[in-house]
Amino acid sequence: MSDSVIAIPTPATPLATLLASAVRPPKLAEYRGALTPQELDAPATETAALAEGVAVHDLGWMRRVAVRGEDRFRWLSGMVTNTVNDLDPNTGAWNLVLNAQGRIQGDLTVWREGHESLQHAPEANAADPSLNLEIAADQYERLLAHLEHFIIMDDVELVPLGLEPGAEETALGLTGPQADEVLERMGLPTLSEPMTCTRVEWNGMDLRIFRGYGALAPHYELWTPVAGVLRLWRTFSTAGAVLVGSAALEAFRIAEGIPVFGIDMLERDLPQETSQMRALHFNKGCYLGQEIVERIRSRGSVHRHLRQLELEGPVPEPGAELMFDGAAAGKITSAAELQLAAGSRVFALGMMRGETEARNEALTYTAGAAAGTARLLSSPPNL
Repeated sequence: MSDSVIAIPTPATPLATLLASAVRPPKLAEYRGALTPQELDAPATETAALAEGVAVHDLGWMRRVAVRGEDRFRWLSGMVTNTVNDLDPNTGAWNLVLNAQGRIQGDLTVWREGHESLQHAPEANAADPSLNLEIAADQYERLLAHLEHFIIMDDVELVPLGLEPGAEETALGLTGPQADEVLERMGLPTLSEPMTCTRVEWNGMDLRIFRGYGALAPHYELWTPVAGVLRLWRTFSTAGAVLVGSAALEAFRIAEGIPVFGIDMLERDLPQETSQMRALHFNKGCYLGQEIVERIRSRGSVHRHLRQLELEGPVPEPGAELMFDGAAAGKITSAAELQLAAGSRVFALGMMRGETEARNEALTYTAGAAAGTARLLSSPPNL
């Protein structure tokens, strides 16, 4: 009897499936747990759109889950690191999910949609699905199992959204400094603040528009019925957005210094080691792993941090050692070359030792037979 493991094929996003029938179908690559177009224009054109103009891209690897039941606010607040009860209607917060030892199990965004006021009476309208989670496909099943494990005596139900036959949904991203201009050109609402959302009917389509976090440019997500995604994709292009694939999107997120779980943040990491303080709320009450987080905050610090770097030299592989004066100073977690009008620049994220940060001096690394230097960035770069 064979003990071999049967490999489960990586699913394609709805947009990728539809584009497969095009005259010149794009090359697909796995990204965040799904097959999505890797490149749709020249790399320099795609990165220029993200950094200086506006780009439309596939977000079909995202999943949404409704948190329902009378206990949903209290229960979810006890499972994630950021605020839940204090979210205003039509706002969201990025969260880490921890175990009892304070180690990161994944990340997700909590969105509270709708205009009803539940903040002071979360037991009201218990069936309303206004409290939703947004999870990347590569974390989806594992995080749902983790969360389900802690629904014990609670009136809570986790309900996947957008999977019902005939009502499937997917998402597109609109990223870049000129994103608002394209939305206005299409007659769609803009959002002045990150981590806010709205809902609108557009040309007979029910759209959810979220504005997420972005360090260098606005990041919009548009959730749409699958039946209308190709139409929306083409309309964005006609309105001036450049079609962009996952390769440029990945390079841009590294330039922004935004970490990805499973690459830059791992299960062994503690929240403060990631330097992502925007995911933590210190006055929200108890949650799983909070004791460790609070102990670090009140009694001391961690001895390593995830930091953004700019490199001079070749693009290193993840895991490449960063060196200072012949001694190990940290490791690269992700790196990419960003092709810009003024020339190419290489950015990276790396887990750095505390003493290295304190010195704030140039580091060295190797990529194959070639060598390069790295410097820490105190803030996202000017592109």
